[in-house]
This record gives sequence, C-alpha cells and structure tokens, in this order.
Amino acid sequence: MNAQRGFAIWITGIPASGKTTITRELVKKLEARGIRAVVLESDEMRTILTPNPTYTPEERYQFYRALALIGALITRSNVNVIFDATANKRAYREYARSLIPHFIEVYVQCPLEVSMKRDPKGIYKSAAAGNTTTVPGLQTPYEPPLSPEITLQGQNAPEENADEITGKLLQLLYI
Repeated sequence: MNAQRGFAIWITGIPASGKTTITRELVKKLEARGIRAVVLESDEMRTILTPNPTYTPEERYQFYRALALIGALITRSNVNVIFDATANKRAYREYARSLIPHFIEVYVQCPLEVSMKRDPKGIYKSAAAGNTTTVPGLQTPYEPPLSPEITLQGQNAPEENADEITGKLLQLLYI
C-alpha cells in the first residue's frame, strides 16, 4: 500500500443492488489480510450530515460533496475508505475521484426488478405507496459509471464480488 495515502473504493449502484452486503464481505477479506478500512455508509452518514433528509437535488449535492471531502480527509491520514453509497449522479463520484489519488469506482449492476424484490429497507415499497418520489433508478435518474474500474453483478455471491475488488486492489498495488 502507498505509504502516504490510503485508498478509497466507491461502491455504487441502485438501492438494494447489493452494495452493503458486498461492502461487509470486502471488509472481512481486507481485515483477514490485516488491512483496515473505514466504511462511509450513506444512511449512517445522513444521520449526521442531513438528519431530516428531503433528498432534493440541492441536498444530495451538498451531502455527496461533504461525503467525498470526509473520505478525502481520511485517506490523507493513510486510512482506507469504502464508500457504500448510491450517489445517483456521476458528478458526485467524479468529485471524490478528483480529491482522492488512489480511487476505485465499483459499479454493482443489478436489474431494477431484482432490487425491488430484495428491498431490505422498504424503499421501493415506500415509493409504491406514494410515500416517496426520489428513489434513484425508479423515480430519480441513476447515472451508472461510464468507465468504472470494476463492474460487478449484484446477483453474484457477495464473497465472489468482494474477491474481485480485492484482486483489483492487489493489481493496482494498493494492498
């Protein structure tokens, strides 16, 4: 790993695509190698940055900008970061890339129907009931990465997906 900076991995995809499950497996695999990483999970970070979220475009812009800045500050301290966040616009993720030299974007590709069936947080059910109008990929556009370092299939085993990320970290000499 680079002696001066940590690396950052942004795991993106529509809600319920498998981001969090893959993140958990990745953390386990990294820890087994003696590598630690701070996970910046969007729902947890929202409790601090936007405690009463409205999910307006302006609020999302400010939230993801702050998330990227926090991640950049952490990596400057030689601590690795995993962003577990939809970040529905490419610009949010590209901003983080511009701040963090050792950056990997991971796109978890998953059909909307599969994500809707999973729906562990009830996001899609809430949308169907008319309680929300801002679900990325359903009611608000989700912009997939144009050239992510890794594209994973959300239907694959999380362990397999985490292995692919670990392989990329090894290839790039980040670990």
